[in-house]
Amino acid sequence: MKAVVCHNGELAVEEIPIPEPGKGNVLLKVRRAGICGSDLHARVHCDETAAIAEEVGYSHFMRSGESVVLGHEFVGEVVSYGPGCRKRWKPGTRLCALPIIRHDDEVEMVGLSEKSPGAYAEFVEVSEVLAIPVPDGVSDEDAAMVEPLSVAHHAVRRSGVGKRDVAVVIGCGPIGLSVIMLLKAAGVKTVVASDYSEGRRELARRCGADAVVDPAVESPYNAVKAQRKYFTRAGDLFDEAFKALNLLQVVPGVPWRHIVRFADDNGLTPTGPVVFECVGLPGVIDSIVSQAPLRSRVVVVGVCMEPDTIRPALAINKEVDLKFVFGYNPDEFAETLHFIDKGKIDPSLMVTGTVGLSGASAAFEVLGKAEKHAKVLIDPSSLVSALT
Repeated sequence: MKAVVCHNGELAVEEIPIPEPGKGNVLLKVRRAGICGSDLHARVHCDETAAIAEEVGYSHFMRSGESVVLGHEFVGEVVSYGPGCRKRWKPGTRLCALPIIRHDDEVEMVGLSEKSPGAYAEFVEVSEVLAIPVPDGVSDEDAAMVEPLSVAHHAVRRSGVGKRDVAVVIGCGPIGLSVIMLLKAAGVKTVVASDYSEGRRELARRCGADAVVDPAVESPYNAVKAQRKYFTRAGDLFDEAFKALNLLQVVPGVPWRHIVRFADDNGLTPTGPVVFECVGLPGVIDSIVSQAPLRSRVVVVGVCMEPDTIRPALAINKEVDLKFVFGYNPDEFAETLHFIDKGKIDPSLMVTGTVGLSGASAAFEVLGKAEKHAKVLIDPSSLVSALT
């Protein structure tokens, strides 16, 4: 079969053997595969990430000297089953699947390991128990978007953001746009989006952002302050606290410390917005901590594959909550497909192009410039080799 192979940072279409589905696995004919920001980073920074993955117990993350077929966002149709499968679906049935598979009793990451080729190919092997049939009303293009949207679904759930909170999305690439859509699907009333690219700012508006800013011109936190009173200086917060304590003196018979504790425990004291970091480049986290209002919650969704530096004392003095999120749960994956099927989210809003296997390398270059395109899909049956 034809596949896009990554070796030493270069992408090339090669002929490789069709995977033979192992025990409990299914062979799919790929209909669409998404180019993920993680793929863009892994192409050039996989060795650093592989070292980190090994620290947490996974030793098969791709290395630059290996030949790896990328692609962990995909939809395909059933071709055949390996031994030990229940064979729940007829050949031709469209499936999405979590990009995790078991080979020889070892768990592998589909599309990010030499041991488990991904979906930048004509065929891909997936786990039967982690596959989900695609409803008839969901297009191939939308079905290929379940995986990145599931990442956003998990991030929004883990953030604890409430409907009345102001959410700030830093970076409007595919993950940032996905977060915007999942925030609106969760009922969050005010979403502020920030990106240097005019094209991606327009996509953020289409995906539901209530305010969109160019950070080269305006801080997204100025837009936040227009929505609600937040504190960016410790002195302002102290002044507010003293005002509150003066008011509390008129409450007869109740010690002020009890009222303050009650207010703090019930979210009645000053707090900041919920900020989603969706860029994944060095310096972004520290920039957010520096610029965001006091007591902001920062949720790191973007995957930075390089060493980075933050100033803990700054985050401490501003009492910033810093939370890192990764991937998603199987139930979130299934829920995301359900959201698409029921029209709660529209993945087509962020798909800006489709290429064939021969167009993958050029698409990587275009996506790295972050100008016009957001999510580009690969259709192995297409002959398109360039984006317009």
